[in-house]
Amino acid sequence: MSLDRRIARLPGRDEDRLDERSWRLGSGTLACPRCDAPVAPGDAPLRPAEPLACPYCRHAGAVRDFLSLTAPTRPARVEVVVRILQADLK
Repeated sequence: MSLDRRIARLPGRDEDRLDERSWRLGSGTLACPRCDAPVAPGDAPLRPAEPLACPYCRHAGAVRDFLSLTAPTRPARVEVVVRILQADLK
């Protein structure tokens, strides 16, 4: 039994691997479109349509409303990765 199979069988363990269905689009800034306060996304990946709220002014919207890909990126920097999931291919 390989190490990969043993790790995959552990409950609650997930592994994200970038493969040919994923690519790095670039760096961006995640900040409130109303007050420009930085917004921390946490560790979980976010989809563009997911809800997000500003911790400062409470403005709410979709993640795509808070994301800016223009240069230069500011301290609320995030990596933007495009990923095609198996479920999206069906």
